Amino acid sequence: MYLNTPPRSTFRLTRRGRMALIAAGAVVAGTAVAVPLLVTDEEEASRPTSLVIPEGWRASQIYVAVDKALALPSGTTKKSLGKLDLKLPNDADGNPEGYLFPATYPLERGGQKETSDSLLSAMVDTANKKFSGAPIAAGAQRNAMNVYQAVTIASIVQAEAATRTDMAKVARVVFNRLERGMPLQMDSTINYALNRSTLRTTEADTRIESPYNSYQRMGLPPTPIGSPGDEAMRAATSPAAGDWLYFVTVKPGDTRFTADYAEHQRNVAEFNAEQKKASPKPTK
Repeated sequence: MYLNTPPRSTFRLTRRGRMALIAAGAVVAGTAVAVPLLVTDEEEASRPTSLVIPEGWRASQIYVAVDKALALPSGTTKKSLGKLDLKLPNDADGNPEGYLFPATYPLERGGQKETSDSLLSAMVDTANKKFSGAPIAAGAQRNAMNVYQAVTIASIVQAEAATRTDMAKVARVVFNRLERGMPLQMDSTINYALNRSTLRTTEADTRIESPYNSYQRMGLPPTPIGSPGDEAMRAATSPAAGDWLYFVTVKPGDTRFTADYAEHQRNVAEFNAEQKKASPKPTK
């Protein structure tokens, strides 16, 4: 549920009213099939030809998707990380979270089938090309941060914004809170720490011991919390102008941003009422 707390350091920033879809399997262009003992020509032709990584997916989801797309034993892609020489920034400390760029990747190139290593490398290379360009690098510098920090903010924006039009406003909320020395208090970081996606964050959730607990910890989380796309990156480096400190999506298409705590609490009350109406009634 959403918690009403007094101003100052105990401000609670409720999340947008939208649950991010966390798919359990790979998203592929083509038809995904299990690997049979004997593969016929027809079955070979029906295998997926490319892997689609959606915006906002976490690295853990991407590893599972690669395993399924390449018909590898579960956990293979994640286990291979330690042996890879991915071109990651120093701040990442070897963790590719946020740098597995969301795009469509072919599963075969030049007659050669891709491996989990080559796919991950391609994703990181794509991210580096996107993030090292003048618009992103200059935007990060303009906002007194490095590119890795910009990617981290963009990942929060990707997880929190209900629509593309909301992204620049969500980014401004992040900047305003950082500049005022307020904890971000973003439910998306709690969800990342708990490896889940939900609209309801309890008071117990906000007390978990995790560097991703932005209710308890100041500043940005230590890494991105997912793979941001182009729009989220633009928002993170060119946030909208505004004094907002809070936002909540009361219902689809109705995200409300405000700098007034009392107004925010009224918006949260409306959101909770909408959620209650939408909840299925228990059967007798």
